[in-house]
Amino acid sequence: MPRVLVTGGAGYIGSHCVRALVKAEYDVSILDDLSNGHEEFVPKGVKLFKVDICNPVDVDAVFSEKQFDAVMHFAGRLEAELSMEKPEEFFYVNCVGGFNLLEAMRRHGVKKIIFSSSAAVYGEPKEIPIKENAELKPINNYGTTKLIFEQMLEMYRKSYGFSYVALRYFNAAGADPEGGIGEAHNPETHLIPNILKAAKESSEFHLFGTDYPTKDGTCVRDYIHVCDLADAHLLALKYLGDGGSFGKETGASGAVAEIFNLGNGAGYSNREVIDAVKRVTNKNFSVIEKPRREGDPPVLIADSSKAARILDWKQKFSKIEQMVETAWRFETSK
Repeated sequence: MPRVLVTGGAGYIGSHCVRALVKAEYDVSILDDLSNGHEEFVPKGVKLFKVDICNPVDVDAVFSEKQFDAVMHFAGRLEAELSMEKPEEFFYVNCVGGFNLLEAMRRHGVKKIIFSSSAAVYGEPKEIPIKENAELKPINNYGTTKLIFEQMLEMYRKSYGFSYVALRYFNAAGADPEGGIGEAHNPETHLIPNILKAAKESSEFHLFGTDYPTKDGTCVRDYIHVCDLADAHLLALKYLGDGGSFGKETGASGAVAEIFNLGNGAGYSNREVIDAVKRVTNKNFSVIEKPRREGDPPVLIADSSKAARILDWKQKFSKIEQMVETAWRFETSK
């Protein structure tokens, strides 16, 4: 049974990937300091190492205690706006913490890693939909730290024979239809859970920017269901050599390096998302229009055809209503 360590496995996307790995009968362990994760998201029987990724001694001790064949790396800071106010925190966790992880892996002979990257590495793209070979020009410090870690992975591939897949997400949404886990950030900065909160509490929702050059004046974004993201991670893990070659060291010349966009391929405007929430929840709430926020591009849509072609990745929850419905079920269960 392949052994996988999931950093940040008690968080939003990480917990869904852990659940998918358990169902697929992997031997799963979690490394998470629970600063943004939730202990109740950890399935029974899964070992939780309550460890700060920024503590190299503790990270190394995890690899000394248990052997792993591969790592899925989710642990990190993700609030793009806050990254501009506190760049040192994002560099420390996303880059220094990531370095600690890579060094522990190198010392213990673990050379396969799936990285939770982000569409933020593209910044404001010149062409839509965005392909993996688009210019990498992040416009916030969060995106910069994600790009730095991708570059670190390439260094370790060339020098130490690491094999990696970097998955560049667009906007993760929804929750596991089976319940129990979902999006629960503090503070919450993502669109759908904030609209759902307004619906749940019959409060105001602030809509930033209504004068963009889009069909209804609001930003258009590409949403991807979190369970579809989890499926992509398992396919990426198999791509790195599940089966006979899983867990074996690969020479530097033969190491795998691959990058995939993960998105829906069809954008939804902020107004369309608001309307979907009202339909699904049957709740009405006030929408207060506000000026644009700096750094919000009008349209971001992924070209995910490479993942479909190479990983045979197929989406099960492609409609915005499916994402909203599963997220609403989790929101109302809290």
